[in-house]
Amino acid sequence: MDEENTTVSGFMLRMAESIASTARSLREEDAAAFLAHMLSAKRIYVAGAGRSGFVAKAFAMRLMHLGFDAYVVGETVTPSFSREDTLVVFSGSGETTSVVDICEIARDIGGKICLVTATPSSKIARVADCVVAMGDLTGYYSKEKTPFEVRQITGQYRSVTAAFAPLGTLFETQAIVFSDAIISAIMEARKSDIADMKGRLSNVI
Repeated sequence: MDEENTTVSGFMLRMAESIASTARSLREEDAAAFLAHMLSAKRIYVAGAGRSGFVAKAFAMRLMHLGFDAYVVGETVTPSFSREDTLVVFSGSGETTSVVDICEIARDIGGKICLVTATPSSKIARVADCVVAMGDLTGYYSKEKTPFEVRQITGQYRSVTAAFAPLGTLFETQAIVFSDAIISAIMEARKSDIADMKGRLSNVI
């Protein structure tokens, strides 16, 4: 890697190029199916572990701003899941044990499951109704086979790649851009008003 590409702006440009590459290769039918599930769900639940969990929470917040009944799995105020609801999972590996368990419960209840992942051949993908593959451009998920929970407990949560987008960084960045693009598509489909969204912003400090 030349010196120009190791600057902060150089890393940003490489990440932006990676996102553009993912957008160009994204299966439009998968994205359309994901959007259809969002528009038809009675309520939307989100789940993810680690930084993918933060992406999930950001997506839930934007859905709430659009007037959806959106909940984060594991929060104390989250109501029971039903067969009319949709679970959205963000998981690069698609194998995180705690998230797999959540998906199996949702499947047993009869609700829909949508997965955003870097590993479309994973355990979660096999039970999901809709899978959107972001790709694994750095090869992180194809190399790292140790479960997320084990890496956290044993201190193995470290980079196995070059300095560029270590660990699952690129997946998480792509996933939040994808989720924001879905929000834009929902706004277009529902002709949402920005003023209505602003009215739902938190005003309790």
